[in-house]
Order: sequence, then structure tokens, then C-alpha cells
Amino acid sequence: MSSITLIGTGNMARTIGTLAVAGGNTVEVMGRDQSKADNLANALGGGATTGEWGAVPVGDIVITALLYDGVVPVVAKYGEALAGKVIVDISNPFNATFDGLAHSEETSVAQEVAKVAPAGTSVVKAFNTIFRNVLEKGRPNVFLAGDDAQAKTTVATFIESLGLRPLDVGSLKMAHWLEGMGLVTVGLAGNGVGHWDFALGVNEFIN
Repeated sequence: MSSITLIGTGNMARTIGTLAVAGGNTVEVMGRDQSKADNLANALGGGATTGEWGAVPVGDIVITALLYDGVVPVVAKYGEALAGKVIVDISNPFNATFDGLAHSEETSVAQEVAKVAPAGTSVVKAFNTIFRNVLEKGRPNVFLAGDDAQAKTTVATFIESLGLRPLDVGSLKMAHWLEGMGLVTVGLAGNGVGHWDFALGVNEFIN
């Protein structure tokens, strides 16, 4: 069982929170709008609680369930309150036409988070290649990237508690390419697959 804090009160926070509660994890919700945080925690049930925006999160794993352009500012705002935590960035920084990433350099939101996070904090990229509707009803693979092996193990254990399969793709530099994979899923949904009820995954062919 893991202890997680969701920063954000939107659809992905609700979906991950629902799975987390069902998996026996301890869940805390934080939001700029305290009433929205309270409502989400009540909806999640399972003893989910709320915390004050900007305070030290209860969870050992802190999931920033925010739009991409809000993640780095919020982590910077929380500052030392996040010291020693594992931050999980789930965002996708798509451009306005959904055919490229919003940042022009070979970086990622997760890598930028690592630059502003306090010492002793680990950052992991995960969940960004999965559409919310698939996460609600499917059992997709969850790709993750990070520099801290223990932090990745912690996040992988949490992912397994949701009934999902974690797949480590390597160091935090790989978060850039996970964001590209997120973009590929959108392209497939609008073209070759033609709908949103799918996820990228790995099939192993072992003799």
C-alpha cells in the first residue's frame, strides 16, 4: 500500500484517485479551490482526505495532476514542502495544433520539475501515454522514467496496486520521448486507429 497526494482536482486526479482507493492506497487531495478538493475527496471515499494548498503533502508519492504549464510553477511554489517526496509528473505539453511539443528543446516537463524541486526530491514521469477513458476501464501498460531507481520502484509498486503493468524506460531524459509517445497516441486516435479506446503497450515474443 502506498501513500499518495494528488495535487489537482480534475479528471485525471479523479481517475487515478479512484484506482488508488480501490487498490488500498492512502489518498490525499490538494487543490487551489478547497471546496473542489473536499468534494473530490468525498467522492473518492475510502478515507481520502484533503490538505491545505501549499502545505507539506501527507503522501510519500505526490502526483501533479495539472495542465503542463502549471506543473513547474506549482512545484516551485510548494518548494521545501516537497523535500524527500517522489513527484510524479503525468502531463503532456502539446502545442496548439497537437502535432508537436510545446517546448522546442530536448527537455520535458519532468526534467524542468527536477530543476526547481528541493534537494532530496525525486521526479518520475508516468501515466502520460494513457487516455483517461482507457485508464478508467482498461489495464494498460504504464511507462515510467526517472533517475532514482528506488523512486521508480516505489512508483512501480503503486502502479501495480492499481492492477496495471509498470514498464521502466530508463532515465529522466527519456521523459522527453515519453511526451513524444503521448503525442503519437493523439495522432493515432485521429488517424490510423480512429478512436480513443486504446493504449500503447509492449508485447513480448519469447521462445
